[in-house]
Amino acid sequence: MPAKRDHTSTDTFDVLVAGGGVAGLSCAYAAACSGRSVCLVDRGELGRATTHVAAGMLAPVTEADPGERALLELGLVAARRWPDFAQEVERASGQDVGLRSTGALVVARDRDEAEALERVRALGAGLGVEMERLLPSRARRLEPALAPTVRLALHAPEDHSTDPRLLVGALAEGARRAGAVLRTGEEVAGVVADAGRVSGVHLSSGAVLHAIDTVLATGAWSATLPGLPDAARVPVRPVKGQLLRLRDREGPGLLERTVRFAGGYLVPRGDGRYVLGATQEDRGFDTQVTAGGVYELLRDAVELVPGVLELEVEEALAGLRPTTPDNAPVLGRPEGVEGLVWATGHHRNGILLAPVTGELVVRALDGHAPPPAFAPARFVEAPANVEVIA
Repeated sequence: MPAKRDHTSTDTFDVLVAGGGVAGLSCAYAAACSGRSVCLVDRGELGRATTHVAAGMLAPVTEADPGERALLELGLVAARRWPDFAQEVERASGQDVGLRSTGALVVARDRDEAEALERVRALGAGLGVEMERLLPSRARRLEPALAPTVRLALHAPEDHSTDPRLLVGALAEGARRAGAVLRTGEEVAGVVADAGRVSGVHLSSGAVLHAIDTVLATGAWSATLPGLPDAARVPVRPVKGQLLRLRDREGPGLLERTVRFAGGYLVPRGDGRYVLGATQEDRGFDTQVTAGGVYELLRDAVELVPGVLELEVEEALAGLRPTTPDNAPVLGRPEGVEGLVWATGHHRNGILLAPVTGELVVRALDGHAPPPAFAPARFVEAPANVEVIA
């Protein structure tokens, strides 16, 4: 890691990162470790928006849609890098990221869900990810808290989890130690752009921060930033997700592995806490927790893990997943606009993709083109008189 550099006395940087969630922090950390001067700006506390609500599953196959091949492959790359990434960030920060390598069980309640599990198993096998088919009795031996009504299960030993709240703290500290300036409580009011070049951001305080490159990692709010050149905009919308954080006052023991089911998941933290999520709702920027959302979560979970009813409710939360039309992230420079790099649109995969998000952004800063499946240009319509060759 390069020696720490002091950039606290300037308003001009090599890299300016807008957004202090896991995507923005991953970019700030990676850019600072590359030797660049870096400033990250967030309107609130670091990681207090979407990342604060994330469950932290590292599940590239069981989370994916079979039609999203490029995203599947990127997720697999990220998942395989996670152990080294976790160790690196922990060494750089002196803080734990909460990685749990305990695997997952994906369970089915009826014939249709069992058939869906077989498709997931076949998909994984085609990608070199083996998942073992388990009869109900075998699944309950692994996780005795499962209900007798479970019809079939898949054991996914390569599906792990991390604690996003711990990850935020570790990335932030690692970035600081590498010399990054982290400015919180300062809202980005707009992008500074002129003649096809972005040169920084306006803050709501009236201050202007300048940079050679500006990385936009503003999540679900990415499409709303004033000042962006039209050629640089990407379509990102918020998808609401409600979840519950639960606690067993007796400590850990209800579940060792993540349990996934149609419509949700239950993720153990290892200290007697569990995350139960999550709904998917197109409700704009609404983050209210609803009785209907909580009911859905508990209804499905209790059918599979009855002991959930004995857990205490610590938090009921709702967050906004930043979602593109193809559910894949936007990583890299837009065509025709200089000084701008996107790092947004991660949908359900922001935590999983943290290792490759920072890496791909640094590659973009170095002048490399992004993979076409994640490039901002994929959303630009070709002129009607131009033949597009697939």
